[in-house]
Amino acid sequence: MIRVLLADDHQIVRDGLRSLLARAGDIEVAAEAADGDQALALVRAGAYDVAVLDMSMPGISGLDLIKRLAVERPKLRMLVLSMHGEKQYAARALKAGAAGYLNKDSAAEQLVGAIRKISAGGVHIGDAAAASLVNADATGQGALTDREFEVLRLLVAGKSPTDVGEQLHLSVKTVSTHKTRILEKLGLKTTAELVRYALENKLL
Repeated sequence: MIRVLLADDHQIVRDGLRSLLARAGDIEVAAEAADGDQALALVRAGAYDVAVLDMSMPGISGLDLIKRLAVERPKLRMLVLSMHGEKQYAARALKAGAAGYLNKDSAAEQLVGAIRKISAGGVHIGDAAAASLVNADATGQGALTDREFEVLRLLVAGKSPTDVGEQLHLSVKTVSTHKTRILEKLGLKTTAELVRYALENKLL
């Protein structure tokens, strides 16, 4: 039996995933987390084969959560299940320690298959993700550090520098410094241009 930890901040999503996985027969949802901090605590306290993680949750999340879980439980296999396009996020997620990336629009059979595959030691990515691993610099995103990428993601989602700092445990000054470097690296001048860039590259 494959023991799975589900981490998503939407109860309705967790309910749907639990129901779906229960029908697989060989997969057990052993625990659920509504945010990144809870997921980290559960992983520290229990043993799971696979963690299915949303990319955007309250508290520690995204690449930071993947890296922390990889340190806490090196043998834990992580599958990122996200609404964000895999071409933009998958490469960074895999480099951070995830074993797979699946878009939430994917068919149910793909989720079950992905969990089985990564629990057996494999890696699951789609064609777009495979391309992004090779062409990470195609849109300039590859030039950004993981921290800068996380700051960009939160800023274009409408978070203020203060909110970003609280979520990533950074000072407002540090967030502002990251923002300045992001704009410089992407050849942009304003937050409005940054949002437009995010829309054009499907980061929102």
